[in-house]
Amino acid sequence: MRYLVSALLLLLLISITSCRKDFSTIPSSGNLAFSKDTVYLDTVFTNIGSATYNLKVYNRSNSDITIPDIRLENGTSSKYRLNVDGVPGKAFQNVDILAKDSIFIFIETTIDITSVTNPLYTDKILFDTGSNQQDVDLVTLVQDARFIYPGRDPVTMDIDVLTLDGQPTTIHGRFLEDSELTFTNAKPYVVYGYAAVPANKTLTIEAGARIHFHSDSGLIVDDGGSLKVNGSLTDKVTFEGDRLEHSFSTIPGQWGTIWMRAGSIDNEIHHAIIKNGIVGVLVDSISDTTTRTLTLTNTEIYNHSNYGILGRETNIQGTNLVLGNAGQASLAATIGGTYNFTHSTFANYWNNGIRQLPTVLVNNFFTFTNSSGQEVTETRDLHAANFNNCIIDGNSNIEFILDKVDGSLFNFSTTNCMIQFNDINGTYAGVSELDFTNATKYPGVILNGTPHFRNTAINDFIIGNMSDAINKANGAFSALVPLDILGVDRTSMPDIGAYQHITF
Repeated sequence: MRYLVSALLLLLLISITSCRKDFSTIPSSGNLAFSKDTVYLDTVFTNIGSATYNLKVYNRSNSDITIPDIRLENGTSSKYRLNVDGVPGKAFQNVDILAKDSIFIFIETTIDITSVTNPLYTDKILFDTGSNQQDVDLVTLVQDARFIYPGRDPVTMDIDVLTLDGQPTTIHGRFLEDSELTFTNAKPYVVYGYAAVPANKTLTIEAGARIHFHSDSGLIVDDGGSLKVNGSLTDKVTFEGDRLEHSFSTIPGQWGTIWMRAGSIDNEIHHAIIKNGIVGVLVDSISDTTTRTLTLTNTEIYNHSNYGILGRETNIQGTNLVLGNAGQASLAATIGGTYNFTHSTFANYWNNGIRQLPTVLVNNFFTFTNSSGQEVTETRDLHAANFNNCIIDGNSNIEFILDKVDGSLFNFSTTNCMIQFNDINGTYAGVSELDFTNATKYPGVILNGTPHFRNTAINDFIIGNMSDAINKANGAFSALVPLDILGVDRTSMPDIGAYQHITF
């Protein structure tokens, strides 16, 4: 017990002496320096908190100083919140800075657009008073939006979950009402949880619409439902996270996925950008060789933490697609199905960690553990996996894998494709599906060519004038897609991929 009391006394002594101010200061003379003269808090949605921004305040003099007053010009009514050297508030007195030292000020905001007269909201941090006063501007743009979010149980306050196939799930969200089945471009949409399209209903998204998803949120198209994304060349539809600050613009995994469940029909995505989620588009279906589950045209899907497109025994047709960086595969066409891609660019230069899968993976099986604890593999028919005039590239040696298990159909072909496949260890030697000398399966193949992309780090996969893809496309397929993703004519001397080349 004696030792415990001694230890407590020692801790008390340390805490007292550590808080004691045993140095003398002089008042600030108005010569503070700042890491920036204006703090831009980027754009926020109404009533959604911003990221935390920082400002560093320097005392470059040879004397320890005291700043008698630090406060927001708009006072307690300010929409900004400060934390000065670890203390939260909106006004602070007698803040000390040692000679040749500095302090941090952290700034956040949450703004209700109905409470401000100007969507460009500004304030100032004022330092000192009178003739010594200095200031730093604060600037934020606040946007109005339409919010879609699940309800709560009035008693337990639990967030509502979706019921799918007659069974409750753990997915927070709700089905859209009939009045919500058209997304316009008048205001951005902010979705909390999963917004679901009911059976026999169609969600139509108009050109120029902007859909932002909160963490663990997305879209679900249920059995019998449909999604129509009707972007245009000049007014694309964008799907991304709900954090608008620049620092979030390239962070993957901010939201969930656009999930087209088994039985969803006639889904179409035209002229869209889908970025920064976990899986860009997840497509399930009992495979139908004649009816497409999803048609995509002129669409960019990139910067997803797992997959750009994950198809599971489904039917997808894509033209003028750009499937960029992803943590696993840009395209995973799995468990059989029907897949047809023309004039598309699949390019995975993921640099946020180790990537286990190639840019494009095609297989015809799935594995599961049965009731006896045994791992079982089942196959499904791969009716078609056709790639025409496509680029398949990335920052790994092997970016195209056809993974076949005997027992079901495995039909595939490529025509005039440029494929990155450098099997330096001979891992796939003897795999007939990856015999690129087979002129029937790989006519016009360009193996390990140079795509000459403009900037892979930012998912800019326009090809330059040194690309091996120039004028190498098959004209018959180009005639079916006469304009590239940017609307450039490709009927004469077409290039492989989604873009006609330019000169950088």
